[in-house]
Amino acid sequence: MGIEALEEGRAWKFGDNISTDLIVPGKYFHLRSNLPELAKHVLEGATLEESRKKFVEVVSRGDYIVAGRNFGMGSSREHAPIIIKLSGVGAVLARSFARIFFRNAINIGLPAIECDTSQIGPLDKLSINLRNGYVENKTKNEKVPFKPLPDIMRKILEDGGLVSYVTKNHGLVLPGV
Repeated sequence: MGIEALEEGRAWKFGDNISTDLIVPGKYFHLRSNLPELAKHVLEGATLEESRKKFVEVVSRGDYIVAGRNFGMGSSREHAPIIIKLSGVGAVLARSFARIFFRNAINIGLPAIECDTSQIGPLDKLSINLRNGYVENKTKNEKVPFKPLPDIMRKILEDGGLVSYVTKNHGLVLPGV
């Protein structure tokens, strides 16, 4: 049931405490009703370990954000995961997430994977198995385990987010209930 795996993509490394202010720079607040334009500035204020270029200049569809602890800390801006998804990112992997960011990410259909990211290097080629709970680092031929997402979260992701899931199922249908 639900989404099984995510395609191969490159790892773009960030550090700890990446706040929603770094994800959605406040100076672009006026673009909040134009999400595609706002997405052109995603993570503009954050330091990207493997490049001097801006994140949006190097990210490709299906690539992964890989970060340390407390990703998405700060305000509850739902714009943060939305513009990450609009930029083409396949998932965010971090050692830990701010809870509101984590829920917002799942709700808009962006996988948020909590795992040990310390051995994932910049530009490593990754794929993710959501059902079995591991990140496959194809560059290093290693697997990084994580607690698999519950079926309901995988189904929400598969449907493209909570609104699509509720619309498709005519309400919130919990597996096994």
